[in-house]
Amino acid sequence: MKKYLKIALLVVVAAIFIFTFVFLYQKSKPKITVYETITPAVADLEKTTVATGKVEPRDEILIKPQISGIIDELYKEAGQSIRKGEVIAKVKVIPELGTLNSAESRVRLAELNAKQGETDFARIEKLFEDKLVSREDYEKAEVSVKQVREELQTAKDNLEIVKEGITKSSASFSSTLIRSTIDGLILDVPVKAGNSVIMSNTFNDGTTIATVANMNDLIFKGKIDETEVGRVHEGMPVKLTIGALQNLSFEAILEYISPKGVEENGANQFEIKAAIQVPDTVMIRSGYSANAEIVLERAEKALTLPESTIEFSGDSTFVYVMTDSVPAQKFERKQVKVGMSDGIKIVIKDGVDGKAKVRGAEKKDK
Repeated sequence: MKKYLKIALLVVVAAIFIFTFVFLYQKSKPKITVYETITPAVADLEKTTVATGKVEPRDEILIKPQISGIIDELYKEAGQSIRKGEVIAKVKVIPELGTLNSAESRVRLAELNAKQGETDFARIEKLFEDKLVSREDYEKAEVSVKQVREELQTAKDNLEIVKEGITKSSASFSSTLIRSTIDGLILDVPVKAGNSVIMSNTFNDGTTIATVANMNDLIFKGKIDETEVGRVHEGMPVKLTIGALQNLSFEAILEYISPKGVEENGANQFEIKAAIQVPDTVMIRSGYSANAEIVLERAEKALTLPESTIEFSGDSTFVYVMTDSVPAQKFERKQVKVGMSDGIKIVIKDGVDGKAKVRGAEKKDK
């Protein structure tokens, strides 16, 4: 029995010794690294920058009154289309007491002069009929009576303007009727009936009755970083995406780059504007947030590799091209000339052809 135990113990010891030897041998063997290989592919590349901003009408017109007073009636509201000359609101004039008294006094004085003028003219007219005065005196009297009549009418019109802001003879040119100056869409009517409004003058901008814009002439207004502003120019195509219209994109043309930057969050930003081409079937509202994608550089049908396969060393660039795969992969370091990159792929101008197998990432054991 003891003999069998000794034999078993020796077998176990031998097994442990052999296992340890094999394990240490395997650990001491050099590990063979296997890499993925990538063949250069022909592709179109674009390098773009994105500017954020908003869609706005090219011109928003502020409609202001030509006379101060109170909004008597509003005929339009935001969202309605309007034609040039259409009435938006009516202003009721509240006369200033001193001006009103002066106008009334002028009317009374004109009435007295007119009454005296009519009397004098009637007397001269009777004497002329009786051939007691010359035609010259009669004509002078006729001119005088016409003058006092005109002065009376002018005084009455002035009083009517002070009270109502308009005369009956000039109703079609009323300054109390606020009219649109362009064809377009009413974006905002910030006043209500009963609100006081003041006219625009040297000391005051005046009250805005409505904001009107031509929504068929829209622009994108955004900002671009100073690191990229030197690579864009007027006339470049722009692809516009609007947050509220996620499934649609619009073509635009860059038409303005600000000559002066504005510092924002520690970086200089330059304002840009692009004219948008909007189909008639799409409605875009003023103030929509949008992103403008501008193509800075483009390469068509170029030989490309993933940028991760490129080794950058100073001003030179290299790739590792496989020269043998049996019994193990072998790679040769080759210098290449590269072109533009879109951040993922890079153009290979010279150094390798489309049949080369370039070393990629290391394969991971599953």
